[in-house]
Amino acid sequence: MNNEHAFLSASSAHRWLNCTPSPTLEARIPDTPNEYTQEGILAHEIAETILKHATKAISDEEYEKILNELKEHESFYEGMLDEIKIYTDYCLSKTGKIYVEYPLDLSLYVPEGFGTADCVIVYDQKIEVVDLKFGKGVEISPKGNPQLMLYGLGALEAFDYIYDIEEVTMSVAQIRLHDIESYTMKTEELRKWGEEVVKPKAQLAFEGKGETKAGEWCVFCKVRDRCKTRSEYLLESYEKYKEKEELKPEELAEILEKSKEIKTWLSDVEKYALDLALKGTDIPGFKVVEGRSKRLIVDPDALAKVLINLGYNEQEIFELKSITALEKLLGKKKFAEISQKYITKPEGKPTLAKMSDKRQELVETEFKFFKEEM
Repeated sequence: MNNEHAFLSASSAHRWLNCTPSPTLEARIPDTPNEYTQEGILAHEIAETILKHATKAISDEEYEKILNELKEHESFYEGMLDEIKIYTDYCLSKTGKIYVEYPLDLSLYVPEGFGTADCVIVYDQKIEVVDLKFGKGVEISPKGNPQLMLYGLGALEAFDYIYDIEEVTMSVAQIRLHDIESYTMKTEELRKWGEEVVKPKAQLAFEGKGETKAGEWCVFCKVRDRCKTRSEYLLESYEKYKEKEELKPEELAEILEKSKEIKTWLSDVEKYALDLALKGTDIPGFKVVEGRSKRLIVDPDALAKVLINLGYNEQEIFELKSITALEKLLGKKKFAEISQKYITKPEGKPTLAKMSDKRQELVETEFKFFKEEM
């Protein structure tokens, strides 16, 4: 699997087609892989291995060796293979020639543009590009999807001179959210989009020109937590209605349309502000304090055994899911006496709080461990 990305990557095309300066702004910020990206990379590697084996690109021995190694990855879980099989079975059900992890040249439309399609299937006068999406947070449609449309253009450049392609099908295999969905465009229509929409926007984006513009494409932007344009876009309803005593239903509807984005934006801003504070930047009116943490039972089986020996019903104990429920059963005082050596309360992770908060401000040495985790 090729993890290299172009400056104007197909995966971020929805963003740079709408906000052309975004690639230049994002280039200042390093990538920070998380558990979800690691899980997605693993899923793609497993899918690639299965398809290459099925198409005789690797031997049985290579297949077993690679697959067993991938199963040892910390992100692998029971059921992952069954989920990936939905995608691989779909690809293998097609009668055309299958190309796995196929490199695409997008430079005809995007300066220095390139990408890698998860799967390209070529029929007589038809191409299908299949993109595996392993996430389950945001639902993705193939219709009007710039990433898939760019892959479609790249596939046309690779195969049209041989097969005289008349239409391109773009399929999204978001296997943990829904079945595979497809959308088909005529070759002429797709190329027209490439010439009239992509080329001029891509040139602006490559040069870092144009105006910043906010919208739902901001969700995965690396500057989403500090972008003034996004802040103004999400707060425009507040500015519009701040003098009103009562909102009309249609005005409420306008605000509700953005409510999910606003909540996400607030979370992004809070995380960014905390990161700055942990690095020594003063956030006026705020301080870093120890966040709240929950008590944990360090040895549930041992505690259960003690309670059973004291005459409590075994089934009732194991059905209780929380310390609060156990306290209710035994009474707080009695539970505290019995469970003292089985309960721990870990330190809370640093968080931002107003200066008026009663919790003591942490000094840098107290939250150093957290900076290393971020």
